[in-house]
Amino acid sequence: MNEQTLHWEDLRVILAIATAGSLSGAARRLSLSHATVFRRLGQVEARLSVTLFERSKKGYRPTEAGDDLARTAAGIEREVAGAERRVLGHDLRLSGGIRVTTTDTLLQALLTPVFASFRQTQPDIVLDVSVSNQRFDLAARDADVAIRPSNAPPQTLIGRRIGRIEQALYARRGACEEWGGACTDAWIGQGAGRDDAMLEAWMKAQGVSERQCYRCDSLLGRAAAARAGLGTAVLPCYLGESDAGLDRLSPSIDELAVDLWLLTHPDLRSVSRIRVFMDAIAEAMQAQAAVLGLPRR
Repeated sequence: MNEQTLHWEDLRVILAIATAGSLSGAARRLSLSHATVFRRLGQVEARLSVTLFERSKKGYRPTEAGDDLARTAAGIEREVAGAERRVLGHDLRLSGGIRVTTTDTLLQALLTPVFASFRQTQPDIVLDVSVSNQRFDLAARDADVAIRPSNAPPQTLIGRRIGRIEQALYARRGACEEWGGACTDAWIGQGAGRDDAMLEAWMKAQGVSERQCYRCDSLLGRAAAARAGLGTAVLPCYLGESDAGLDRLSPSIDELAVDLWLLTHPDLRSVSRIRVFMDAIAEAMQAQAAVLGLPRR
């Protein structure tokens, strides 16, 4: 074998570094150690006698050669993922695994009991759940099914709208009486990332952005902060209504309502276990529609 031969694992490392822009980010994507990624990159560069990345304090930037190999790797990855999807499309068994991605709040407040019920009826199907607030690439088979809030789901995917997530204002139970009704003097906002543009715009429009006394980049963290009495937070009603430590202070905020989608890749539509799973989730969410927006009684 030619000592300069490139292996698929070499290309995966190059693609991960180019995508993440750092060794640590690539290590997380590949589920490897930082040292392993560093060693493999060094081995590839030594074997090819070429520099693939420019190193700086800002991270790793691909050279022309590195960019060429990264684009090649991305193309191969797409082809492999497509082949996997096509093969899976012929799988008619109600067994095997389903990789599901959703958010931490949906999993905690809504989906875990639904998943448990599904497993009781389909014990031969294994659910592998990835909790992330970032979009997974279903085309690259990062996941088979996504359950996510979105008002504009990707057109390359198929699925169905399974609910409408309403949002409202919440504060610690009894806080308004304790604070003399001044529940909206202190606000809890997003962290530095501010990934919810609708919420950011709404808070500016209401003139409350300057009254934020606490920020957190996690919805669960903002709910905990409201429960602890740090201020008023905008929360999804399915989360706020299930928390006995919170009082709801407002009707649903129309501008912040968002659809809840159940999505998969078109190539997987004929996979029996995925079709059965999606039907079960859709039915369960319809049964819990009130939880998505109505105040508790």
